[in-house]
Amino acid sequence: MSEPIPESVPTSADPRSKRPLKRRALTPVAEQATQIESLFRDPTKEIQIPEPSKPRTSASLPPPPEIVANVQGSSAGAGSGEFHVYKASRRREYERLRLMEEEVKREKADEEFERKREETKRKDEEKTEKNRKKREKRRAAKSRRLAGSNGDEEMKVDKPPTKTVGPASTSEGVPSHGDQVPPADKLETAHEEPGVIIHEED
Repeated sequence: MSEPIPESVPTSADPRSKRPLKRRALTPVAEQATQIESLFRDPTKEIQIPEPSKPRTSASLPPPPEIVANVQGSSAGAGSGEFHVYKASRRREYERLRLMEEEVKREKADEEFERKREETKRKDEEKTEKNRKKREKRRAAKSRRLAGSNGDEEMKVDKPPTKTVGPASTSEGVPSHGDQVPPADKLETAHEEPGVIIHEED
């Protein structure tokens, strides 16, 4: 162990040192705080936000070579560098095939999602239409009930009375003036056809 003399103290911990202390972000919160502080030091400075990276597709990769010159087999004569060339071309081809398979899977997943969404939308529309028809039926039945109950109050059915055709008389039994009394043999009772008589109430 070193002696507790000024020479044994680390340079960064020495109070005589003019070097700034290294500030290390210990937690993600502290790291984010330092980033925000550095941004707020100069608010007029324009912030460069990088564009989102485009997903790699098989079309973004260079196409495989159509003609491969100097093809080396597994027999003797292949140089030491040919193995690495083969490994690199094989890796590129596997990457291209993997991206093509991912595109096919994504297209299938999109089709499945669209199909499910259309089916759900159709079911929802059918259910909405069914509920709308139910509501209309209930409204119609309610309006018929209300109309029927109002009509019963307004219309009163009585038995058809037998009407005697004769002179109109006053309360005293004396014919009112202006009326002529027909002879007794001419008086006859007129019968009306039975039906509904509507009395309008005031």
